[in-house]
Amino acid sequence: MPSAGAHRGAPEQVAPASRPAAPADSRAAATPVGLGLGPIVHAGARPATSGLVDRWNRSATDLRISLTERCNLRCTYCMPAEGLPTKPAAALMQADEVVRMSHIAVSLLGVRQLRFTGGEPLLRADLASIIAACAALEPRPEVSLTTNAIGLSSRAAGLAAAGLDRINVSLDTVHAATFLEVTRRPFLDRVLDGIEKAAEAGLGPIKINAVLLRGVNDGEAAELLAWCLERGYQLRFIEQMPLDADHTWSRSDMVTATEIRARVSERFTLTPHDAPRDGAPAELFRVFDRSGIELGTVGIIASVSEPFCADCRRTRLTADGRVRSCLFSHTETDLLTPMRAGASDAEVADLWREAMWGKPAGHGLDNPDFVQPARSMSAIGG
Repeated sequence: MPSAGAHRGAPEQVAPASRPAAPADSRAAATPVGLGLGPIVHAGARPATSGLVDRWNRSATDLRISLTERCNLRCTYCMPAEGLPTKPAAALMQADEVVRMSHIAVSLLGVRQLRFTGGEPLLRADLASIIAACAALEPRPEVSLTTNAIGLSSRAAGLAAAGLDRINVSLDTVHAATFLEVTRRPFLDRVLDGIEKAAEAGLGPIKINAVLLRGVNDGEAAELLAWCLERGYQLRFIEQMPLDADHTWSRSDMVTATEIRARVSERFTLTPHDAPRDGAPAELFRVFDRSGIELGTVGIIASVSEPFCADCRRTRLTADGRVRSCLFSHTETDLLTPMRAGASDAEVADLWREAMWGKPAGHGLDNPDFVQPARSMSAIGG
């Protein structure tokens, strides 16, 4: 975890490995307004079930695993210009430990989707071997990658051969000047080349994740969607979340889902998609041109203004082997330390179950006492 001095939020608490993790916070006991969860389903002890269930009857089957805290961009909504301190490599999960954690999740806990994130996971030289081992797990999980695509052009074919199914690429603009302003790096051409090579390698459907920043790229929303539709990429607009290292996020500056729909509708017609959401974070819309021809789809992930906590199916593992039941958690459960101390797969799995049992009903962003997590997105894993 980055040092406390690098963040101005309250430090995360790590649950001792010798006992189950406490609920993430006291707000878990009450239903937040607007989440549609109803009363607590399981008010007593955790039921004897093999999966990652919580007291609200949600089951986590989608695991996000961060492979590194390092990144080769400095996006303004994520990291300061000078970067962040990171833990030494020995403190992070090694390749065999990532594979073992994945094995536990898939074979003992019912996880069906593995998404490798960071930081920037392409900075791991052993990424292909990790993917190959995880793609060989039974039952075979879907294996995907969230990346900025820098360096992907030379690795896409190898990752596909290793068993990678698809990629999500973080890309907020297709204009070089805007890209430089947002990321503080002049690498747009490398990103676009990486995406193209990924498409050629069959790593589809390729999803593009874009954050709109007021006064920076919010006027490019419709253009970015057109660019994606022309190439067969699936665009997902994501509301900016309070996970920046500088802790400068404010709700008033955030471009909301309502505004995103309005921006896109300046050029296209959107209608709600009738496919079941099935726990996905993005609300899908069908996209039509002005003549009524259907062009594809677009998704909007409105974590802040239109939360979808009631059907959240994600569990997260940080690069240093700690479970976070929610992206905005202040409590983490350390799995790596007991694993290295000799804990069996069954024992690690039970610690994981207990951590997820304490998952709060919602992220609490609307609560007046909400405090931004100390870890930034780069240290958590998206």
